[in-house]
Order: sequence, then C-alpha cells, then structure tokens
Amino acid sequence: MTRCMKTLIALTTAAISGRVAPVLAAVPPVGSSPAPQARGEYELIAQNDLGMHCMNEDFSELVILPPYNTVRAQVIQRRREPNVVTEGLTLRYAFPSNARSADKTNFWKYCPQIFGVALPPNVGLTGHGMTGTLDALPRDGVWEVSGIPITPFDDRGRLQPYPLVTIIAEKDGVEVARTQTVVPVSQEITCNLCHVTPGISTSTDILRDHDRLHGTSLEQSKPVLCAACHADPALGAEGNPELPMLSHAMHAAHADRMDQSGLDNVCYACHPGIRTQCQRDVHMAGQVECVDCHGGMAQVGDSSRMPWLEEPTCGSCHARTGFEFEEPGKLFRFSRGHGGVACLTCHGSPHAITPTLTAVDNVQSMRLQGRPGTINDCLVCHTRQPEDNFRHRLFN
Repeated sequence: MTRCMKTLIALTTAAISGRVAPVLAAVPPVGSSPAPQARGEYELIAQNDLGMHCMNEDFSELVILPPYNTVRAQVIQRRREPNVVTEGLTLRYAFPSNARSADKTNFWKYCPQIFGVALPPNVGLTGHGMTGTLDALPRDGVWEVSGIPITPFDDRGRLQPYPLVTIIAEKDGVEVARTQTVVPVSQEITCNLCHVTPGISTSTDILRDHDRLHGTSLEQSKPVLCAACHADPALGAEGNPELPMLSHAMHAAHADRMDQSGLDNVCYACHPGIRTQCQRDVHMAGQVECVDCHGGMAQVGDSSRMPWLEEPTCGSCHARTGFEFEEPGKLFRFSRGHGGVACLTCHGSPHAITPTLTAVDNVQSMRLQGRPGTINDCLVCHTRQPEDNFRHRLFN
C-alpha cells in the first residue's frame, strides 16, 4: 500500500470516528421558536447555486479556483395567485460575521498575475464585493449576485464553511422582506494527501510532477492557473483546445489510483470533504453517495462529457405521476417549476437539498414554515389555501 493510500485511509477513518473534527464557528440560531415568522406582502427566499464552492488556500504557486460564490433569490408577492417579482425592488446583501476577505487570503496579491486584473480589496472577479445588490434576471424570474469573494473564515479568524448572508428586499427604500441563507465555501482541496515530497510545497510537488510527465516548465512559471491550459467551464476558461479539459485531466489521471484506495468516498480525497461535507443533504441521509448520481471517476473524466454542464437530473431517479422535474435542457439549479418558482427556492441548493444534516442549512425553511425540509406549506406564498391539486411542473 502506498504512503498516499495509507494517509487517505487514516484521515478518513479518523474523521468517521470523530477524531478529526472541523473547528467551526458557532452559527447563531435564527429564532428559537419552531413557529414560522409572521407573513407580509412579500416573501424572499435565497439559495446558493451549487451547495459548496471551493477556493485555493494559497495563490502564489498553483491555482484551481478563486474565491467566487453565487446566490440566487426569488421574491414572491403573496396573493391568492402569487406573483414572481423581478422589478420595482432593490435587493441588498451583507454578511453579518464576514464583512471582509482581503486579509484572509493572498488572492488579491496574485490576482494581476493570475487573472490579469488588479482588484480592489474585498472585490471579486465580477466586481461584486462582500456587500452590494443583486441583479434582476427577469427571464429566469430570479435575482442573482455572482462572484462574491467570500472565504471560509469569519472576521474573528474562525473556520466557518457555512457563512450566512442576510438579504433584504426594499421597496422605495423601505424593507418589505428579508432572509438568511448559507453561502458555502471551502479550501479543503487536499492535494497534500498524496503530493508530500519532503522539502518542497504541495503545489511545487504537483508542478514538478507535471513538468516531468509532460515536458512543461510550470515550476518556473508560478503562479500557474490550471485553466489557462485546461479548459474549465466553471471559470469560463477556454484553455487549449488540443489539451483535455481540467475535469477530464484530473479525474482520468487519478481514477485508477483512487479506485484502488479502498475508500468509501474517493471524491472526498480532493473535493470538500471529510471536514466540510460538500454532500450533506437529504440524499446523504438516505445513504445516496456521490457516485450514485455522478458515476465513478472514470465516468466523470470521460472526454465526451462536458464538465459542470452535463450533470445528473432529478428525473433520473425520481418519478411520480403528474410531476415534472428539470426544464428540458436545463440543470436543476437553473430550472423552474410550480408557478415559475425556481427549483432551488423550494428544495435548496444542490448537495444541500433540505432537510440537510447541517442545521444551519435548514434555517430558511425553519423560518418559512417552522420545520426543515422542502417548502411545501402553500401559505408561504398563497394568502389562501388552494383548493386544487398541487402541480409540480412549470406549465399547468
């Protein structure tokens, strides 16, 4: 057994037995009563688009992903027949315990070399910062802010991969609705489980291996953005069309080694992770694992698959008479259903479909209906209990 495999198995075993635990900042409860809040004219519900975003811990040598997080929100005007609202309001966001990022990472120092742009402190690649407003996307029926440069550390320096953002909807300067939702982020990209050559950093070890195997000179070109050569749809990076995409290269190159590791979840060797728990939702509680939806590493690394854009669908497993799931040609996170309501709005983020194993991901459903889980209380949006049957589809 290789040193890499021994390390992986030891760390995983320790995590499962409770010896490796995340040092998390406490998340203050959003109201101690299980009763839902009093309802006004508008309801505001927001979700992260992926359920977990990754970022590098260090940007001085090798870069996979920058700090970049996205939140989508919907405003429902509560009526007997509710309206989805995308105009006439201003939606503002802020992080109560995480107002800054620039002193928690060296991203801003190396951003000009990596991405060719010098950003002001605490401002991300899309121009959005740690406070600001959401943009209306009328065609999708949602509001969105992308590229929030949040890190997994609060302003007291404590690890917090599940920070809460507060979003407030205003009409003519007056608050009409507010919510809180998790904006998850992790640096748990654990290349150091295997790349541990004594005397050099993990990133140098990776670059040196790449140079040796592929005849490149990346070690002399730091900082290196992987997506500069290997296309990555997550960044909108086209890369070199003659080279495999980043997801293909990573999964295909490591598939055989990980398959021989004996780990219950090989995905957590690289993805967040044993401590962070990217997958922490109702599926996980039901013993549904990453590979049950995404397939094994060889399947994910198949060059015929478009990373980030070709993903499993709810309809692959779920079936119910009269129910429809994702819109044709759209992923779950971009789809809408009942009355134009986004799938995210009622069900939660991918990998954090409610009810989740982490209490903080349930705060929004607790606020709305007094219990965790899918938003299925009609009176959250309707002012009167509908008499007709519920329709789980976009068009009635």
